[in-house]
Amino acid sequence: MAALRIADVLAVPVRGGSFTDDQAAIRAGAEHDGFSYAGTPLTPGFRAIRQPAEALSVVLVLDDGSVEFGDCVGVQYAGAAGRDPVLSAARARADVLGHHAPRLAGAAVDDFRALAGQLDAVRAGDGLLHTAVRYGASQALLAAVARNARRTMAEVVRDEYATGAPLEPVPVYAQSGEDRYRNADKMILAGVDVLPHGLFATVEAIGPRGEGLAGYLRWLVARIAQLRPERGYRPRLHVDTYGTPGLAFGGDLSAVADYLAGLGELCAPFDLAVEHPVDAGSRDAQIAACAQLRAELARRGSGVRLVVDEWCNTLADVEAFVAAGAADVVHVKTPDLGSLTGTIEALLLVRAAGLEAFCGGSCTETDRSAQVTAHVAMACEASQVLAKPGMGVDEGVMTVGNEMARTAALAARRRGTA
Repeated sequence: MAALRIADVLAVPVRGGSFTDDQAAIRAGAEHDGFSYAGTPLTPGFRAIRQPAEALSVVLVLDDGSVEFGDCVGVQYAGAAGRDPVLSAARARADVLGHHAPRLAGAAVDDFRALAGQLDAVRAGDGLLHTAVRYGASQALLAAVARNARRTMAEVVRDEYATGAPLEPVPVYAQSGEDRYRNADKMILAGVDVLPHGLFATVEAIGPRGEGLAGYLRWLVARIAQLRPERGYRPRLHVDTYGTPGLAFGGDLSAVADYLAGLGELCAPFDLAVEHPVDAGSRDAQIAACAQLRAELARRGSGVRLVVDEWCNTLADVEAFVAAGAADVVHVKTPDLGSLTGTIEALLLVRAAGLEAFCGGSCTETDRSAQVTAHVAMACEASQVLAKPGMGVDEGVMTVGNEMARTAALAARRRGTA
């Protein structure tokens, strides 16, 4: 049977799943004004310190009349830590129609890796297209190739990359946002695998000497014991600190290590992972700082796992962090990797190195990007996958969890009938 071909490409502006924030302005002391922030943005591309996330659907109309799509989306803290600027759906639309559509017209959708690789290499006048554009286009291509093959997207990735994955659901990590108490309750009651995120993005949030975060974790441990849905429920704890421990302790990595080791002890019997405890200001400095901090934790006999995120944006960045031994867990932040080919290769690289491969992303993503990356997480046997979009817990846990459950059932049925 001849492969399906692309008859038309549409580019449709849609909504992102949450809001983008100007991290530089927030770090500089911007004050909350209700849900918004008062003041002037500092990062280029922002119209306000907090603004609705934009997105763009790349819609592929195939020659049999069927349709598949993917969503171009960025991350919450766009333009920070070496990332691409905040996404403009209007500019993304022009790029898709001007650069991608002519190359896709008439293309057979029978080889995801080759098609996505071609688009990921497209250059405009000022370099590669925005990572969000490459991300959304690759989602659409993966979905179209899966339709052509009459397989799930997870099966396509597993087979094209020979991952050998069993295609079973992977642990889900939910994110609380700043409503960290109420949302933690939701996670515990729902039996979420990894929690709570916490969004400890300012020194004010963690406390001048970290006492705020320590108190929150004490509360969380007690709350799990109080609300857990069944006696054997034992979630992994994972907090995102946005470099604030490093700020609180003046960049003293030995003091930060002491602090993190203490957090690990008070979280017992639960395992603790801490994301981005220091921000060294550049990729190379971040690698050196994280490698030193990881060694300091090891010298203390601490089981706290160090999660890298900021300054680890590309496949080359992931390779460098892994080679330097600068992480226990690598947050492969899917919109930052551009094409899904980069995400897949990064997850497999991290897993091959014996580290934990976190298939992550951002609250700003859409239901579609969340569904597609759930397939990728299963196909690459990620150690955990982010519940997205949004930070309301319920929607993200449902979207990602349900997609994995359906996919696993279909893959199992295929194995049973083979």
